[in-house]
Amino acid sequence: MGLWYVNADTLAGSRFVLSPLAEVFASLTLLHSATASHPGERAWLDAHLPDYRRRLAADPVTALLVRSGLGPEWIADFFTPTPRDGETFEEGAARVRATPPQDARVHLTRSLRGPLPALLDRDDLAERAADLLTQVWTHTVRPYWDRRRRVLEADVAARTARVGHGGWASALDTLRPGRTRWLGGNRLQVNLHENPPREISGAELVFVPVTPGTGWVSWEDPDRYALVYPCTGVLAQGPRTAVPASLGALLGTARAGVLVLLDSPLSTSQLVAVTGQGLGSVGRHLRVLLDARLVERRRVGRSVLYSRTAAGEVLVTAQRD
Repeated sequence: MGLWYVNADTLAGSRFVLSPLAEVFASLTLLHSATASHPGERAWLDAHLPDYRRRLAADPVTALLVRSGLGPEWIADFFTPTPRDGETFEEGAARVRATPPQDARVHLTRSLRGPLPALLDRDDLAERAADLLTQVWTHTVRPYWDRRRRVLEADVAARTARVGHGGWASALDTLRPGRTRWLGGNRLQVNLHENPPREISGAELVFVPVTPGTGWVSWEDPDRYALVYPCTGVLAQGPRTAVPASLGALLGTARAGVLVLLDSPLSTSQLVAVTGQGLGSVGRHLRVLLDARLVERRRVGRSVLYSRTAAGEVLVTAQRD
């Protein structure tokens, strides 16, 4: 397994950050695999996969670059520079583009676990990678970025609350279940690969959420390390089933939408992220639903989670049938 040795001071100073570049690379991996993990991803793929495939069909060098760089066990490092807090997509893409040609070839050889194909023995690999990432950003991520950013912010808020309630161990165990674990003794398992352990005590450590269901690690040795992880559950799944017209007529479309979303418990901030409504509007809808005894709330650590009551469940189920 991949292990990082992290002392208490480094872990205490670690933080969650958002990265448009990480979101774009995660979206690229989703386009590459063409495998959706939930209906929201399926709808996104249906909208954007045809254009992506046409782009690669017209550019065999870049198509081979993607296949080679997204290896089964290792990603070519120049595709995934370690995220920096507050960095714009353009700033991150510029770091990809600035990769020295020899470094890009070495990274690809590692991801391939074998010799570099003759077609990729060239000096413009990093420029091609940056151009492709820019296209993915422009056409498939930026149109959705406002909502995705709200989702990512809600995920960070929920995980920060978990740290406050159960400590870092409980938060780390849930980043990528089955892959990340706090093992005690300053040991953080970051993946399942059999790589040599890394001592990162004293370095900057960041945790970076993305909405597609993927994750990876990156570093600028010895100063900066990042663990990228996927949002989970309703936050990452995009628009839900449409609100039944009859339920919308009864409660109002926006308020009915909040009730329908509570298939699983959500906090106010998570509902804001998923619906795109303002905090005040969501709060008013929840107060009405609470007064009508269609939802209930309970405190979990520092978070307050809302869920449907039996009456609310009957109402939603009846309208869906």
